[in-house]
Amino acid sequence: MRKRVGRWLLAAGGVLALLSGCKGQPYEKIRMPGQQQIQGQGEGQPLKIVISETESLEIVLEGAPKEAEEKEDPLVLLFAGDVLLSDHVLNAYEQAGGIQGVLDQGYRDVIAEADFFMANQEFPFSSRGEMAPDKQFTFRLPPEKVSLFLEMGIDGVTLANNHALDFGREALLDSCETLDRAGIQHTGAGASLELAKKPVVVGQKGKHVAVIGATRVVPVSDWAAGRQSPGMLAAYDMGVLLEEIGRQRQENDFVVVYIHWGAEKEERPRDYQRTMARQMVDAGADLVVGAHPHVLQGIEYYKGKAIVYSLGNFVFGSSIPRTALLQVALGEGSEPLLRLVPGSSGAGYTRMLTDEAGRQEFFRYMESISDGVVFGADGTVAPAGKEGMGE
Repeated sequence: MRKRVGRWLLAAGGVLALLSGCKGQPYEKIRMPGQQQIQGQGEGQPLKIVISETESLEIVLEGAPKEAEEKEDPLVLLFAGDVLLSDHVLNAYEQAGGIQGVLDQGYRDVIAEADFFMANQEFPFSSRGEMAPDKQFTFRLPPEKVSLFLEMGIDGVTLANNHALDFGREALLDSCETLDRAGIQHTGAGASLELAKKPVVVGQKGKHVAVIGATRVVPVSDWAAGRQSPGMLAAYDMGVLLEEIGRQRQENDFVVVYIHWGAEKEERPRDYQRTMARQMVDAGADLVVGAHPHVLQGIEYYKGKAIVYSLGNFVFGSSIPRTALLQVALGEGSEPLLRLVPGSSGAGYTRMLTDEAGRQEFFRYMESISDGVVFGADGTVAPAGKEGMGE
């Protein structure tokens, strides 16, 4: 226990007493002139100064050792789904003159209260490169638009997705450099495989968390990073990803895998997603978070670890309204506390659901597409029972 040094000056009825050096020594009764006395029970207990038979003053010695240390606040992580600064989003931003046109106050408050906020960046920040041929949708934003990420409160992103190289390797490297200059951590893609698998690391409140970005959706095989070539951490062959999970398990208190997978607009995961999720948990992942389907997918538990198959679109400008933030609180206990913060998105604007009827309807919907999971009235997520934990 840290050594505590205290000095206390007591003044009562014109009598001053300087008490020091009493750490660890019980004090029972000290007679003072004029029938005053100081009474105490022991270390860290209040003192009662008895001035007369009818008057007394109770004080607590400032800095005295406490019987129990105060519990430290939990480390709060926050995860969003896909983020694309589309024309709808940029127009909403410009019309409102700021981020309040993109995110409502409710969500901005939730983000501000989190210790670390992470999302899937569904585009590169660059003005260079050539558009990928034969690709239906390609996205790119000028580097200066990273300021919107800072206004949103984004601390980290995964770049492992099917749009990171929409404009080639130059644009990918520009994106990494832009994020670095802005102080935003990134994972899942980089100038080499070694950099692509490097996790986002959160070290706060006495805890160390690693978030690894990976993708099972790679439009062209050479988008995968090589030993000396830029690209993404691809998860078609799970070997590299599972090895990295195991390495981070040895070095951190909590390991998250943020993975791009699944089929677009399907609210239930494919069988291969379930298989991959279990492999990741077996390798040491404490939480799996998914993206890519653009819709919410269900949640399940395996060996006590949560698998959130898809958080859908968060800031995107699409016509798919349902969205949510995933809040993960890491306290003194061994199990994290998960909570979904539901919302609605449209026309470039994302807002938190506040009406109770809408919130409860949202949680009922999530239960209907999840396996063995229950939601509390406040959005807390928990396994329904041992049958929902998996073996």
